Amino acid sequence: MNSIIIDGLAFALPLFIIAIGGIFSERSGITNLALEGFLGFGAFVGAAVVTAMTGGDFAGMETKLFLLALLFSVLGGAVFAMLHALLCVKFRANQVISGVVINILAVALTTFFTSQLNTAIFGKPTNKFVLGVCGKFTIPGISKIPVLGAVFTDMYYFEPIIIAVAFIASYVLYKSRFGLRLRACGDNPHAVDAAGADVAKIRFAAVMISGALAGLGGICFAYAISASFSPSLYAGYGFLAIAAMIFGNWKIGPTLGACLLFGLARAAGYKLAQTLGLASTFSDLIMILPYVLTLLLLMFFSSSNRAPRALGEIYDKGKR
Repeated sequence: MNSIIIDGLAFALPLFIIAIGGIFSERSGITNLALEGFLGFGAFVGAAVVTAMTGGDFAGMETKLFLLALLFSVLGGAVFAMLHALLCVKFRANQVISGVVINILAVALTTFFTSQLNTAIFGKPTNKFVLGVCGKFTIPGISKIPVLGAVFTDMYYFEPIIIAVAFIASYVLYKSRFGLRLRACGDNPHAVDAAGADVAKIRFAAVMISGALAGLGGICFAYAISASFSPSLYAGYGFLAIAAMIFGNWKIGPTLGACLLFGLARAAGYKLAQTLGLASTFSDLIMILPYVLTLLLLMFFSSSNRAPRALGEIYDKGKR
């Protein structure tokens, strides 16, 4: 049971911070199917910076390089998200099509640039960046509590960082003036404009925040899953975060519950495959459990969800 909780949290928390990014974007009124592209490109930037600086030699610098990778992943995700913001806010493109195209573009760009950088640095045109191992820590005393103590055992360094960022994001969204205006943009942008705020700037900022948080989650996945970056590492995770956001009704608290459910289901499936000693083919089949669970949850609960009223609508100042 302890291993399921430990592994489940390591998967659920990066998924959660990506989903929070989606909440920021969609509560502002911008449909965001581009989370997978944001997390992939953001993680690519962080991994590329670390690889270029070290040449693959991480000895004695693992923690510093890890923090550097996190910083540049956040910046990379935010900058890449500007493309979605420009298309949707400035040029009023179809938001769904923009998100799909950006996901495809992110895979193509990261695959190309990863192989080019590896050729330049190592002389090998591979599409993978090897990262140093992310350290873990255990909180003494409280980790000895049965079941609950597993939450505080073998925690990745990025887990408390994600929790802290989530608290900050929650405060900004629900307690700050910016958050109030952002949420109003998703429900009644004309009222925001009448109050003297710039709807376009708020939505643009919301999409960039979405990209920054997705980039953070992406690099955390890279460290937790395989200690390396490759363009194929994140297949489906962005859409799983979107499903968690929808199941959580575009609210941070319920979205955390959905992410924990998906993370624990994934960890339980992996543990079951190990316990039964199944072949890799059957192990891969069991690993689809979070996605099956997603379909079931959306099937039974999506009818009660209430999306922001202006979600996906192109804001026209001249219309009332």
